[in-house]
Amino acid sequence: MSGSLHCACNTAPIEMHLPNHSKHLLPVGEEYDNVRALLHATHRPSRASTMKKTPSPATPAAKKARAAAKKAARPKKPQPLDAVVGADGLARPPWAAVDSLLKHYYDTEWGMPVRDERGLFERLSLEAFQSGLSWATILRKRDAFREAFSNFDPELVAAYGDKDVERLLADERIIRNRAKILATIINAAATVRLREEGGLAALIWSFQPPATPTPRTVAEIPTTSAESAALSKALRKRGFVFVGPTTMHALMEATGIVDTHLVDSHRRGSSGVWPRK
Repeated sequence: MSGSLHCACNTAPIEMHLPNHSKHLLPVGEEYDNVRALLHATHRPSRASTMKKTPSPATPAAKKARAAAKKAARPKKPQPLDAVVGADGLARPPWAAVDSLLKHYYDTEWGMPVRDERGLFERLSLEAFQSGLSWATILRKRDAFREAFSNFDPELVAAYGDKDVERLLADERIIRNRAKILATIINAAATVRLREEGGLAALIWSFQPPATPTPRTVAEIPTTSAESAALSKALRKRGFVFVGPTTMHALMEATGIVDTHLVDSHRRGSSGVWPRK
């Protein structure tokens, strides 16, 4: 649509595009200002369109729904691991609840008292080999370890020489770590020397604590103790290696010196060393 404007000096109309509702002829000279005002008013945004809308107040139900959504979006805290009841109805820690080999080891060996020299030297050696690895890995290789290390007879292992070290490094059935192999030979010699002081078993069991932990969850099971640190120091003083406080605490757990079975475990108190609590 278009409208026409007449100039005072010219009778020919001047075409100018105007909104539909303003289609009329206006003399340029006398009502020019009115045309400008009309155009300005036509293209000015309405007040309603420029005003910021105020959101309506949220209802209690909407507030509750938003709060629930925020809570659901938050990262969930890890739940504490506790005893797992198996298909047989027996409660075990998570590490012994799935793998059949670990389950059998837990039910029959772990935490039972070991008081002989050969048995403790074997456990001491395998704990050293386990450092940085899983116990399941060591357990699956235990028979091969026993064969390779003369059934962990301290006197025989203490006599190993360079050829034995090379033989062990070439044995794919065991953990072929030179430092750990040499540590086992060194500890065998230290075990033999320790007989003059009463023996390895007497020394290790002398660090039995007056009380044992009573963990209900895995998070409550300690990994070191004052006694394991003291045992570590005593063994190092006598020439043993790879016997840090954490390794010694694991040894004390495995051999019944402390009972860290979960309170709800069916094995709690089974060693006879500590009462079930």
